[in-house]
Amino acid sequence: MTMIFGVPLAVFMGQLMLGLINGAFYALLSLGLAVIFGLLKIVNFAHGAQYMLGAFAALLGFRYLGINYWVALLLVPLVVGGLGMVIERVILRRIAHLDHLYGLLLTFGLALIAEGTLVNLFGVSGSSYPTPEALQGGINLGFMFLPIYRAWVLVAALVVCLGTWFIIERTRLGAYLRAGTENPALMQAFGVNVPLLVTLTYGFGVALAAFAGVLAAPLYPVSPTMGSSLLIVVFAVVVIGGMGSILGAIITGLSMGLIEGLTKVYYPEAANTVIFLVMILVLMLRPAGLFGKEA
Repeated sequence: MTMIFGVPLAVFMGQLMLGLINGAFYALLSLGLAVIFGLLKIVNFAHGAQYMLGAFAALLGFRYLGINYWVALLLVPLVVGGLGMVIERVILRRIAHLDHLYGLLLTFGLALIAEGTLVNLFGVSGSSYPTPEALQGGINLGFMFLPIYRAWVLVAALVVCLGTWFIIERTRLGAYLRAGTENPALMQAFGVNVPLLVTLTYGFGVALAAFAGVLAAPLYPVSPTMGSSLLIVVFAVVVIGGMGSILGAIITGLSMGLIEGLTKVYYPEAANTVIFLVMILVLMLRPAGLFGKEA
């Protein structure tokens, strides 16, 4: 049997793949947070709840409306993103001129309301979402059995993350977004509707969280608490990568997933804390994060 540092190859590769899958969700959720904070300076503590709403919308749509996975993957981010736009327009815009702490507390309250409402309606036990037929089964790679759905999640997450980075950093639309948040008065003078850009940006960040929720539904139990248990880890990932750094969120999310997966192989006791240990080390050496800009 082939061994890698005293661990069977199949076990090593299995944990590596599990780490990549978790890292894909970390990257997607961190990306949404980075987009919202980097462009709007909103600390969106409702992000975990919006991820959970994406998974729940897919589940309830399947149960009661017969909406299949592929339709949900397109429709749910639009619906939850639209809800996010309403929240930004009606609630968050009223405190936009205040300290970041007010936005954090407000979005935290919204997350508690969403989670508490669904707990009262559906309880805390998780529900399963069926894996789409086209993505069932797996591929025998010789050294491990790779489920097709896990491979799909990794590819879909990477495509969305890199596509988002390209749009924001390499296109005219992204330039308008960055300019509209850095100097809104000047952009308004050029005829750009900055308030609409802000609303669309927040909605897009929320849609990314909902998209991650739909991807997660066939993998993890869908429950009202699934977002809150992941949010703290995702915030740690964002801090490590650099608050507001799009590329930092993607690279750090995938890297932390791998580190977490390998830690489960060699030192399982530290698997739940290794990301926070890395965060402490990064903050001590580079307070702005690995990809953040020093003030």
